Amino acid sequence: MMKATEVQEGNQLLIRVEGRLSGPWVQELGQSWSQAADARGAANVQVELAGVSFIDEDGKQLLRKMCRAGSRIIAAGCLTRAIVEEVEGKPPKGRQRFGAKGIVCLLAALMLFSGRLAAQKPPAQPADAPILKLTLHDAVIMALKQNPQVQIGMIDLAESQQNANISRSRLLPQASLDVSDRAERANIEANFGKPFPSFPEHIGPFQVFDAGTQFSMPIFDLTLWQQWRASRFRQRQSAADSDNVREQVTLLVVSQYLDSLRAAANVRAAQVRVRLAQALYQQADDLQHRGVGTGLDTLRANVELQNEQQNLIQAQTDAKTSLYGLAQLLNVNPRTRLVLNDQLSFYQTPPFTAQESIAQAIENRPDLKAIDQQELSLEADRRAAGEERLPTLNFQGQYLQEGISAATVIPTYVYEAHVRVPLFTGGRIHAQQASANLALDRLAQQKQNLVNQIALQVKTAVARLDAARHEVAVANLGVTLAQQEVTQARDRFQAGVADNIEVVTAQDALARANDNQIGALFQYNTARADLARATGQMQYLYAK
Repeated sequence: MMKATEVQEGNQLLIRVEGRLSGPWVQELGQSWSQAADARGAANVQVELAGVSFIDEDGKQLLRKMCRAGSRIIAAGCLTRAIVEEVEGKPPKGRQRFGAKGIVCLLAALMLFSGRLAAQKPPAQPADAPILKLTLHDAVIMALKQNPQVQIGMIDLAESQQNANISRSRLLPQASLDVSDRAERANIEANFGKPFPSFPEHIGPFQVFDAGTQFSMPIFDLTLWQQWRASRFRQRQSAADSDNVREQVTLLVVSQYLDSLRAAANVRAAQVRVRLAQALYQQADDLQHRGVGTGLDTLRANVELQNEQQNLIQAQTDAKTSLYGLAQLLNVNPRTRLVLNDQLSFYQTPPFTAQESIAQAIENRPDLKAIDQQELSLEADRRAAGEERLPTLNFQGQYLQEGISAATVIPTYVYEAHVRVPLFTGGRIHAQQASANLALDRLAQQKQNLVNQIALQVKTAVARLDAARHEVAVANLGVTLAQQEVTQARDRFQAGVADNIEVVTAQDALARANDNQIGALFQYNTARADLARATGQMQYLYAK
């Protein structure tokens, strides 16, 4: 899942990318960048990768294309900075050249440091650090309550509801209470155009007191009616947009949770490989002391042990950083330590067919529902503009208690029916209708493009889910075979039939098999989540 947000900053356009830059999302980002580069020039387009968690080879090729065209890539974090330096052709900082003797010394120092570091216990968490245990379902529910993007979507929905109430109020009666007490003095010549002989130049001053109500109500005004209908459609559009944000946040949380499970599985696999390498090193050392093995076998086993310890350190670091990303999505206290209760496993899912899934996606996708409601609101706006040519009928009046003081008031009233017939508007109504028609045409193109994208996303997700299901079966068989290979190679080395080159080779094969199994499980669960997102069922599958 990837999210790209465009931010206008003067003549510059900033594209903020979040999530995973892989698969079909690479093509989507490439289209957005190409359109922006054609309209503004590649030098005026910047791409920010602060929220990117993974970049595949196709994503690197796209970034390299952007750099060559003149666009600036903004990286944040060690991973993205390293990738940006790679695509820009910059050598990593601090790279030096060593001779053969220097390389040997460096390897020896690294092996010694890795052994000491692995022997140390991990630093204990602060005693007051809160621990939060989460299942995947718990994480999704928490994100839908606390994630800032979800909260903003709910605020936008509430704002659209109030705007609909404002539009409705224009169709309802309006009344107000007025109280005034004023003193008046009038100039006779100014009011009548000439003075009157033997009359004073002015009348007054005298006091006027009145208190009462004023009211009005539209009897026939189709423009106000269409404006209210448009506001209701916009309210439904905001509701669909809010659902779309919740779907996207759910996908991000599920992907991050699965990534954290994969990182934890990598740690466990690395720990198993370290224990196996330790046992094989001990075995080689014992054989050397008994005169059966050679020092080269022991050294080779020790090098393999140090490599596995280094892999364990890297796996532990990846597991921590993945949990940090999940905590950010959940918007929890940074001091909170997350503990995942679910384990990465093979989930059986009902079979999917592409055509059924496409029809289901078109029916359920909230972003497509939002476009439908936007289309209805634009149609109501177009009708509202056209109906301004029709007459309007309004009723208004006032009922007052009026006098020269509060003690001398008598009832007075005014009732009025007001008819307004537009004669000439200077082409404003025609221009409003033409503008609404253009907006409808543009929205129709966007809708067709979205329908095509949904169909492609569903077909891609179905294909990946089917492939991932078979990859899991193959990976499980590969782990079983690799374990048997390690056992046989270890027995042959113990019997003195072969050196430990076979053992080291079998260890490498087992490591690759473990990685393939973990990756296959991750790809399967990720494909399952992608298909749920493509069909608009993320909340149904993960939040219910």
